[in-house]
Amino acid sequence: MGKTVAILLGLAMIVHLIRPLGLPGLRKRSDAWKIAVFALFAMVVLVGIRPS
Repeated sequence: MGKTVAILLGLAMIVHLIRPLGLPGLRKRSDAWKIAVFALFAMVVLVGIRPS
């Protein structure tokens, strides 16, 4: 699951750099860092809720 989320968010960053997604808050190419911050937060949450 974690790898899937990482790959999807990585692809979203690449696509956003090529052509901005047009979502609220993601209208410029320079907003790709917001996707990276969200990806970092998502990974922390996934690691935190992972069953041991």
